[in-house]
Amino acid sequence: MTGKMLEGKVVLVTGAGNGIGAEIAKMVASRGAKVVVNDLGVSPFGAGSDTTPAQKVVDEIKAAGGEAVPSFHTIAGWDSAQAIVQDALNAFGRLDGVVNNAGVLRDRMFHKMLPDDWSAVLDVNLSGYFYVSRAAANLFKDQGSGAYVHMSSTSGLIGNFAQVNYGAAKMGVAGLSKCIALDLSRFGVRSNCIAPFAYTRMTATIPDTPENKHRIAVLQLMTPEKIAPLVVALLSDAAADVTGQIFAVRNNEVVLFSQPRPLRTAQTSDGWTPESCVETALPAFRPSMYKLDRSSDVFTWDPF
Repeated sequence: MTGKMLEGKVVLVTGAGNGIGAEIAKMVASRGAKVVVNDLGVSPFGAGSDTTPAQKVVDEIKAAGGEAVPSFHTIAGWDSAQAIVQDALNAFGRLDGVVNNAGVLRDRMFHKMLPDDWSAVLDVNLSGYFYVSRAAANLFKDQGSGAYVHMSSTSGLIGNFAQVNYGAAKMGVAGLSKCIALDLSRFGVRSNCIAPFAYTRMTATIPDTPENKHRIAVLQLMTPEKIAPLVVALLSDAAADVTGQIFAVRNNEVVLFSQPRPLRTAQTSDGWTPESCVETALPAFRPSMYKLDRSSDVFTWDPF
């Protein structure tokens, strides 16, 4: 396998001015791709704007001998997402991969969550992924190739405290990715998602409470650059048969996630009543029901 496994490809990485996105952009470039470094330069909570982060990553890629351009449009709108894809076409004439990585947090316990907390997170972490993916879809379809990699989270796939908005968005990303894979597979287009474990400026906003101390300590062991290798692999032609999957990266661990499938069934020839559901169906299901666990309850071992 050549070290330039993305040679000739153009890859767009959103949220690429810091953390995981920056490391992905730099590794994608190191493997031969031309990179569009998209970042609005907002805070982890979605406030403000700053061109400095995206430009800094572009400068680092160029200094290392790669090719990159910045893009400063928000992903959280149809027109601006179209403009991001147009930035790729203007700079390099084509697009081969989209990494949906941009994200914001507004953590708050559900009984205290406000409409703005909900909409701000969904607009970026789910709707934004749709907008950018849709902006690239016809390009990919017409050229008969293309790869999406979307960042999900175990906050949605498993669950977490104070993240109803973020968890809903990231569970939605898993559904978005799978259905994109189904719709576009006949055109040679792939779509996968990754739940990344890493300590970034976003995870640094997790409240330092007694309940979160161990979670934060574990996250601090895991650095953003650990996510990039799997992203590069999924963008490459060597993964042409991999689509519709959910992965996680946890330091030096790469994980393939299960997807929801039936666990148990109950049937009756007479049809169900509320009473018979309580008396028969629910007791039959209880041994297989999931606990109210969260990510740290499932990933109980320290990262390798």
